[in-house]
Amino acid sequence: MAAAGPPRARGHLEHSPAVTSSADSPRTEARADLARRIHDVSRLTGEFVLRSGRTATEYFDKYRFEADPVLLDAVAAAMAPLVPPGTEVLAGLEMGGIPVVTALARHAGLPAAFVRKQAKAYGTCRLAEGADVVGRRVLVVEDVVTSGGQIVLSTAELRALGADVTGALCVIDREQGGREALAAESIPLHALLTAADLHRAAHD
Repeated sequence: MAAAGPPRARGHLEHSPAVTSSADSPRTEARADLARRIHDVSRLTGEFVLRSGRTATEYFDKYRFEADPVLLDAVAAAMAPLVPPGTEVLAGLEMGGIPVVTALARHAGLPAAFVRKQAKAYGTCRLAEGADVVGRRVLVVEDVVTSGGQIVLSTAELRALGADVTGALCVIDREQGGREALAAESIPLHALLTAADLHRAAHD
């Protein structure tokens, strides 16, 4: 678990690409350890029906690592240095991005917004709950990126509200075209881990 203590303001966090540095760096070793822990917790065996209708004997349940408070805190601590300088609000997408952004906000020292897939029709009727996003530099936060479709949709809605969405940050990039789809919409993607990292963890 990350060391206890008050969160630091974003201006005091060092933005470092070291998380993707050579294999002998402590940060890369820590990232490999996180990949192993996420893989071990999230990989299920049995018989599962996939969205495509096909069946599989293995399934990656992303909610398993998000439901583990110790592991989620370690993931958030590792993601914090990837938050671009100047970010003012972290916007987590319903539903998997919500626990991630809540944990990340503590480590990054930034306010969080919780973005619905559709604005509710009662109460505040807001699309983005929590921190105000209007006129602020916003980083979209997601757990897993596959095609990137939901990030594209939510970013368009946030920008229509007046948010300056500067990019997206995810725990895992499945490397299935999401990065390219987001780039086409001027949304650079920052990822803590990739599908290749999880694959290596499975075979270590």
